[in-house]
Amino acid sequence: MEDITRLTVHELVEKLNKNELSSEKIVKAYKARIEDKEKDVKAFITTTLDEAEKEAVKADEERKSGAKSSFAGVPIGIKDNLCTNGVKTTYDATVVEKLKEQDIISLGKLNMDEFAMGSSTENSAMQITHNPWNLNKVPGGSSGGSAAAVAADMVPWALGSDTGGSIREPSSFCGVVGLKPTYGLVSRYGLVAFASSLDQVGPITKDVTDCAMLLNLIAGHDEKDSTSYNIEKKDYTKFLKNDVKGLKIGVPKEFFGEGINAEVKAKLEEAIEKYKEMGAIVEECSLDVAEYALATYYIIACAEASSNLGRFDGIRYGYRAKDYKNLKELFVNSRSEAFGPEVKRRIILGTYVLSSGYYDAYYKKAQKVRTFVKREFDKNFEKYDVLLTPVAPTTAFGIGEKSNNPLEMYLADICTVSINIAGVPAISIPCGVDSEGMPIGMQLIGNRFDEETILNAAYTFEQKEKFREKYKPEFKKGE
Repeated sequence: MEDITRLTVHELVEKLNKNELSSEKIVKAYKARIEDKEKDVKAFITTTLDEAEKEAVKADEERKSGAKSSFAGVPIGIKDNLCTNGVKTTYDATVVEKLKEQDIISLGKLNMDEFAMGSSTENSAMQITHNPWNLNKVPGGSSGGSAAAVAADMVPWALGSDTGGSIREPSSFCGVVGLKPTYGLVSRYGLVAFASSLDQVGPITKDVTDCAMLLNLIAGHDEKDSTSYNIEKKDYTKFLKNDVKGLKIGVPKEFFGEGINAEVKAKLEEAIEKYKEMGAIVEECSLDVAEYALATYYIIACAEASSNLGRFDGIRYGYRAKDYKNLKELFVNSRSEAFGPEVKRRIILGTYVLSSGYYDAYYKKAQKVRTFVKREFDKNFEKYDVLLTPVAPTTAFGIGEKSNNPLEMYLADICTVSINIAGVPAISIPCGVDSEGMPIGMQLIGNRFDEETILNAAYTFEQKEKFREKYKPEFKKGE
């Protein structure tokens, strides 16, 4: 018997349109899967399964009379920092609105590092999410709930957000596909802000076709977001040609140096050889940003976090302390009690770099380095169509392994943060597994608003590698 939850979204849509499956049957299959696996994975903060079943019945009725969307009745999971009307927040984020217009059904809100600050989903205010490939390992962060839910077949696809790698790193750790779009391609309206000049909403999916389909649905100009670009709408699925002949791929040598795990490096080298076999032109190049990018990212991100989280004061937004004697105590107690250690750490660092006497030395200098990073990417894209790097220096690490060493945790972002600084798009796709059976992700970086090129490069590799046919999570509990 066919396992509905193993199907990709494009397979589900095809079966819905041919009346081979109903939305009700699909949602019930996912409900049963969540009830079976959620106790181990802990990917959800809030499930909306009863409401989803009602919406599925309604979608099936609408299909009989001609549904307005081919996606009507397809379920999805949504990262918890995206606003959803009636589910813990009071209005819909633009991307959620767009999904609702297609009658896509939410199965619930997915776990994340608090305020999207973290690389492991161990900093969640609610619970630690476990990696479906090995339940003793992290799923990555901050979109760990989204990536784990897709990998565990508890949702067919999900939305995440990426400030410095928070879609790509968990996608790499969980063996799924994750795209961080060009800054400004997808509306940020309704995304609870961490670092406004870096945050971007994007898809986490089972394969590249689904990724292109979800990007089609969420991309586009939004007047409610002043950083949203008004560019011509594209159908990204039409660019999936399964052909990379003549594609120029640059491999930045700085991303393959010290600190990159030998097995990760070996799998990426195998992937490079496969691209050559498929007719791509692959050359080593230099992208000398790694040395500066991490420090620059954490200065800018923490500065913006300090500013953005100022509104969570116990009066305007968020938790309010019960015990206080005056206004100052209300602020102090509310923020002390509500914010977790990682969020406090970043607020303090951000406030410091923005303070009088340190602004020029840190924040202003970081903005200058940001311009340098952008120029370095621009130089490479004059010569190459795509840049190929690791997503992370290692595969998923053990729960608790890095939690007492914030600097070591920050180093997990070394391969991803420069992409957010430059505002360019990047996709993570699985390219194999290590000796422990844990997924290894490959990062393909594109020029601004050139998502179609990296999607096709990823799709072509995926068709050759056939990762999903060879591997799937085993929910291991040992080691």
